[in-house]
Amino acid sequence: MPKVRILHNPRCTKSRQTLALVRQHVAESELQVVEYLKAPLTAEELSALAKKLGLPAKAFVRKKEPEFAELGLADKLDDDAALFAAMESTPKLMERPIVIVGRRAALGRPPENVLSLLG
Repeated sequence: MPKVRILHNPRCTKSRQTLALVRQHVAESELQVVEYLKAPLTAEELSALAKKLGLPAKAFVRKKEPEFAELGLADKLDDDAALFAAMESTPKLMERPIVIVGRRAALGRPPENVLSLLG
């Protein structure tokens, strides 16, 4: 199995639950925990992530964050490039957690969504 990568926010309950679930299925040596608030993804990396998720940007941008409204993103929901740029400059706008295994990824909401990547 390729290395399992989790885009993690330790302050988020769902992110902590998903990380615990992943740790039940994956050896620590095969796990890479990325605190994306400290190491933000670039717009290009976010675009590649969207392909792995099989989702448009609007499906994993956090619409309830104040910055979403402040940046006027409600008018740009069909503009993936604009949303990726916003998530790059304001990483807390990215929904979390996201688990990535090889060419596939899953959003850990609920945490059980990632199990299909681990089997």
